Amino acid sequence: MNNISNTNKQIAVVTGGASGLGLATACKLSKNGITTIIIGRNKTKLLEAQEQIGQNCFHYQFDLNKLEQIPALVQTIVKEHGSIDILVNNAGINMKKPLIEVTDEEFQEIITTNVVAVFSLSREVAKLMTEQKSGSIINISSMASQYGIPKVIAYTASKSAIEGMTKAMAVELSPLGIRVNCIAPGFIATDMSAKALNNDPERKNKVLSRTPMGKLGSPEHIADAVYYFASQNSSYVTGTILPVDGGNSIGF
Repeated sequence: MNNISNTNKQIAVVTGGASGLGLATACKLSKNGITTIIIGRNKTKLLEAQEQIGQNCFHYQFDLNKLEQIPALVQTIVKEHGSIDILVNNAGINMKKPLIEVTDEEFQEIITTNVVAVFSLSREVAKLMTEQKSGSIINISSMASQYGIPKVIAYTASKSAIEGMTKAMAVELSPLGIRVNCIAPGFIATDMSAKALNNDPERKNKVLSRTPMGKLGSPEHIADAVYYFASQNSSYVTGTILPVDGGNSIGF
């Protein structure tokens, strides 16, 4: 990987980069001179995000559930941009539903998007990074992997898998010059969290009461952590899971 002072030659890919944590992350990377590629399914949102992020941003409309097309996507990005130095696996879906009502199909859909697609994309990008002998892969998990949260069984399973994959990937890829780390966001003020909390005052009060800092985080807090892992500031850091949660994971 080039030194962070030479970031104009760095290429980052951010999945789910058109909104929420992904958009904030893409803005942060681009602002710091990293050419940033955002991937998402909604063309309108991608175009709006690209305009917001600026000239240093490109977008690819792509459904990551189409696993068989991921290798071609990676090859297209490399052909058009030269390399991939940073991969941020941010895209994910959630579903709030009692465990006994979740169907096999619903469970599988979340696992496919949140785990299998992350694996497939990371595998293809790791092939490239192995040739480069450098790279940084940053996965996004969740507080749901730290403790039991009701009515999000599939999401919890998927994010627990991401944390396990982060460690396994780091052990295998770090000797090849590729660092792999994970960020576990706490409760961040996004559209996704708003849907989960705003109609459930009891749940929201519980979240805030066990968060020592007493407030929700912002997408920019996650973006700052991603940038740390993307930069040479974390050049000797790999295989870690960093809670960015206002202390929620240790709150009482």
